[in-house]
Amino acid sequence: LVGDRIFDAVPRAATFPYVTLGDARATDWSTGTEAGAEHRIALHVWSRERGKTECWAVLAALQAALHDAALTLDGHALVNLRVEAADVGVDRDGITWHGVARLRAVTEPN
Repeated sequence: LVGDRIFDAVPRAATFPYVTLGDARATDWSTGTEAGAEHRIALHVWSRERGKTECWAVLAALQAALHDAALTLDGHALVNLRVEAADVGVDRDGITWHGVARLRAVTEPN
């Protein structure tokens, strides 16, 4: 749906729809015996199609690809990865639809 249009910094002439990396936060999730970290990540979807259907379709594809995915990490093990919430609304410009997927991951060092 977005091809390779997943950006940390959006190019000026980016073609819609695309996904951007949003806020990310890591916090200590260690137990008394094991080290671990909790990661909260937001992925933003941007669309100029009429209505919110395209945003929801991209969010659904992100969820299908990432929710409970068994990803390999360098130096860490992924305990779980979940899409916890998704929202869609019209942007302040009145013509761009903006969706947000909020993900939570827990990792442990290898």
